[in-house]
Amino acid sequence: MFRKKLALDATRIQEQFDLVLDALGDLDITRAMAYATAGGKRLRGFLVLESARLHEIDLARAIWPATGIEALHAYSLVHDDLPCMDDDDLRRGRPTVHVKWDEGTAVLAGDALQTLAFELCTRPEVGDAGVRAELALTLAQASGAQGMVLGQALDIAAETAATPLTLPEITRLQSGKTGALIEWSACAGARMAQADPDPLRQYARALGLAFQIADDILDVEGDADKAGKRLQKDAQAGKATFVSLLGLDAAKARAAELVDQACVALDSYGAQAETLKDAARFVIARDS
Repeated sequence: MFRKKLALDATRIQEQFDLVLDALGDLDITRAMAYATAGGKRLRGFLVLESARLHEIDLARAIWPATGIEALHAYSLVHDDLPCMDDDDLRRGRPTVHVKWDEGTAVLAGDALQTLAFELCTRPEVGDAGVRAELALTLAQASGAQGMVLGQALDIAAETAATPLTLPEITRLQSGKTGALIEWSACAGARMAQADPDPLRQYARALGLAFQIADDILDVEGDADKAGKRLQKDAQAGKATFVSLLGLDAAKARAAELVDQACVALDSYGAQAETLKDAARFVIARDS
C-alpha cells in the first residue's frame, strides 16, 4: 500500500516537471534538466506532499515545493556525479548527465535545477508571501553551507584526511549531506500551514540518519542492477561509513532503532501519521 502511494506521488511530481520544463522550450539544457529529474523514488517530494496532507494543505499548493525539492535533489546528484566530485558514470541505471552530454552541460543543468527549485517554492500558488519566504529561506539553509553543501565539503575533505572519520564525524557529515533536505521536506507541510514543525523535524532527523545507514548497508549487500549505480565505492576508497564503523549487524540494528524513534516522534498526530511511519519503515527495507 505504501509503495503505491509513493509511486502515485512520484507520478504527480513527474507530471508537474513535464509542465514546468515543457514551458522552458526544447533546448539542450532543458532536455538535460528533464533527463536528470526523471525516475527515482521521489521520497523527498513525497514527504512534502504527505506532510502537507497531514496539515490539510491542498495538493494544488503542495505540488510546487514537492517538485522544487526534487529539482534541488536532482541538481545535487548531477554535480555530485561530475569527475571533479564522485566521478560516477551511472545514475538510476542510466548514464549520468555529463556522460550523456558533457561536463559543461551537466554543470549548467545542475545550476538551472537549483534555481528552478527556489522558483517553484515561491510560486504564488504556494501561499502567502510569508509562507513562500519561509520555504525559500529554510531551503537555502538546508541546501547550502549550513546543510547539504557542508556535508559534501566534509565528505571531500575526508577523502584526503590522515585518519578515517569517527562515528560522530560521519554522523555530522551525513546529517548535512543527506539529512538536511529530508528534514526540509518533512517540515514543509507544517511551514505551509504555519504550524509547529518540531515533531516532523525530530521525525526527519531520525529518518535521514536511518536512510543513510540503509544506503551504506546497500553499498555492501545491494544489487547494482537494482540500485542503478556502482556499489562498494566507499569501501574501495577506504572511506569510513556506518557499516565500517559499526559493523553490518550493528548498523542494521541502529537503523531499526532510528525508525522506531522516527515513529515515536509522530505520536502526537495519531493515526493520521501512519503513512509517514510507513515511509520510515520503507527507507530501511528498500533495495535501491
